[in-house]
This record gives sequence, structure tokens and C-alpha cells, in this order.
Amino acid sequence: MHILYLVPYVPSPIYVRPYQILRTLARRGHRVTLLTLLRHPDEQSALDALQESGIQIQALTLPPWRTFWNMLGALSDGSPLQARYAHQPHLYRLLKSICQPQDEQFPFDVIHVEHLRGVQYALYLERLCPAIPIIWDSVDCISYLFGQAAAHSRSFFGQWVTRLELGRTMRYERSLLQHFDCILVTSQKDRQAYEQLLKPGEAHTPLDILPNGVSLDDFYPAPQSERSTRTLVVSGKMSYHANITMVRNLVEDIMPLVWRIHPEVHLQIVGKDPPPVIQSLQADKRIEVTGTVPHVRPYLQRGTIAVAPLAYGAGIQNKVLEAMACATPVVCTPQAIAALDVEPGRHLLVGDTPENFARAVCTLLENPQQRERIGLAGHAYVEAYHRWDAIVARLEGIYQRAQIARIKAY
Repeated sequence: MHILYLVPYVPSPIYVRPYQILRTLARRGHRVTLLTLLRHPDEQSALDALQESGIQIQALTLPPWRTFWNMLGALSDGSPLQARYAHQPHLYRLLKSICQPQDEQFPFDVIHVEHLRGVQYALYLERLCPAIPIIWDSVDCISYLFGQAAAHSRSFFGQWVTRLELGRTMRYERSLLQHFDCILVTSQKDRQAYEQLLKPGEAHTPLDILPNGVSLDDFYPAPQSERSTRTLVVSGKMSYHANITMVRNLVEDIMPLVWRIHPEVHLQIVGKDPPPVIQSLQADKRIEVTGTVPHVRPYLQRGTIAVAPLAYGAGIQNKVLEAMACATPVVCTPQAIAALDVEPGRHLLVGDTPENFARAVCTLLENPQQRERIGLAGHAYVEAYHRWDAIVARLEGIYQRAQIARIKAY
């Protein structure tokens, strides 16, 4: 199968979903052409790795001035900021050139477009290539995420932006439910959020769940002897608003309760692009803010406990799956596992208030055997339900069904 895969940001170990899907599709024998937008020169290494996997790549730059101009345009015309953010006129011209039919045959068997930032190109391709099935991987329902962010963000600016975006995004996402051959989401919660945008009984494009996975070649347990006995690890892209709120909740509301009982505990905040509000936390000598690291795996492997006190979010939380894959025991909030079929108390521990969260952390700090048991159970869960090969096999079935339906309709 020849797949055109369009992602409005560079797939990488940071943007892990498209990165792993692309690599797995290529490994399973598909011919894949990736179109993407390059924002920083240091993203080229991720593209080189994908090219080594046999993926054909065409990347255009998306300079900062262009995104700023796009945002101004969105503010003036009422469209969602996310939907306009990745507008690049040269990409439209590139799509027109590579998608032209030859001898009345279109060059691709299926088109896969990711995220609300990329959907403008999916809408264009829908008109340009009426015979090719188009899969829009929304990943998350963004209006569902914004609704939570407006209520929970600790930043006044963050609350203002999400409230501004909420109504626009709800209207836009509702209109998208009438387009494409299939729309993908990562969780049942996101599918339900989309369905709630519709009027009762209103017809819509099929919504399929395609969860995130974990590469067990990249995330795996290390010997117990290498683990610290007093280090908590919180990970994620630290410029993301939900992660900023999560870390502030952890440091301001939970860690004082933990330190009251275990003052020796060290907290590592691991992830790319921490803003000043996060960097300033390491004024406390018990806190380390790493910034960008070559790989998060060593931190998870050495950590005593991985913590994820998420206040809000959508889709599947990779930070939880990656820690579980490393057999690192996890303590999280209910929001962090809303999309996972895990059993609290067996695969991980859950704390729904700062007091309960801190109590769960202290329980694991004081019980090494329980830490090991929960860590191994978490690893077994990921191995059983979140391997990328099984997830991409499900995606192949979605592609095939979309092809059959499009042939019948065209």
C-alpha cells in the first residue's frame, strides 16, 4: 500500500505517535511518503532517522513569522488558532503537484493527515483527490481539552486563550465530523466528546479509536539494583499547558506533604522546553529541571516512582505508558488514566486529592516489594495492550475498510 502521511510538525520521539506509526508501517512493508513542516533545524535528525527506515520525506519550513501571521489571521476571521497555525501556502502547491493522477490513476492508495493543525490540508485533499480515501487522525478532541484547560489552568493567560478558543473550536470540530472517510481518536473519552458536539441522531463520519503505543525497544526495565530509592520523576513536554499545570500542582500541593514525611526525596522534572515558571522551581535544591534530554528512558529506569498528577488532558498519556514500560511504579490522578483499561492498585496507584496522592507516594517509598510488584504488573499491561505492531495492524484494517468503501462510492 502506498500511503501519503501528512503531519504538520516533525514526527520525533517527542511527537511519538506519528513517529512510531510511520516506522512501523515502513517495517511492515508499506511504501510511505511523509509530508511535514520543519520549524527548527534540530528537528532534521528525526527526519534522518525516518529516512533511514525507508520513508520518503518532503519537508517544508514553517518559519516563526509565518505562524505569527497565521495566528493574526485566525483572530480576525474567527477560525481556531490551532486550525490556522500550520498554514503554509507552499504545501498546497506541493500537494497539487504530487497528487496529480497519472494515466487516470491517483499515486496514493490512502491519505493519512494528523491533528487539527493539519486538517486544512485534509479538506483540500478531499477536493483534490476524490477517489482516494482520507483518514483524519485528530488524535484528541481539542475542544474537550480546552474545556478542561479553561477550568483548571493556573495561568490567567492560558485561561483567557482557552476560553477564546473553546467556542470556535467546538464549531469547527463539529463541521469536520461531516468530512473524510474515517476520523481517528486515541480514546473512548475523545470519541464521546466528538459525539456530544452533534445534534441527536445527526449523521457523521465513522469515529475509530486508535490508541497510542510504546516502543518496547526504546522503553524497557533496567535491573532493580540501578534504581534510586528516593527519586520521583515527572516527565513530558514541559511547554505544554497541561504539563505546566501538572508540575505546579505537584510542587505546590503534593510535594510539601511528601517532604513532611520523607524530606530526603529528590524530584526530577524531565522534558523539553520548560518555561521560566518551571525552570525557577530548581531554586529548591531538592528539585532538578533537566530541560531537553537525549532520551527520557534512563530517568524512568533509575527513578523510584514516576508521578503524573494531571489535572486535565485528552487522549492517552504517553508519560504513564512509558514509565510502565520501564517497570517504574506510577502514581497518577484519575485524569491521567481515563483512556487506559488499567486496574488501580494492581498496575499503578491513583490519588484523587493532594493528600491521597502524597499518601500513595509515601506508601511506595516505604515498600520496595510493592514498588517492584506494581512496576512489573505495569510493564506486563503495556506489553499486552500497547505494542505498536498490534496498533498499526488495526490501522491497516481501517485503511482497507476505507478503500473498499471509497471504491463502492466513487
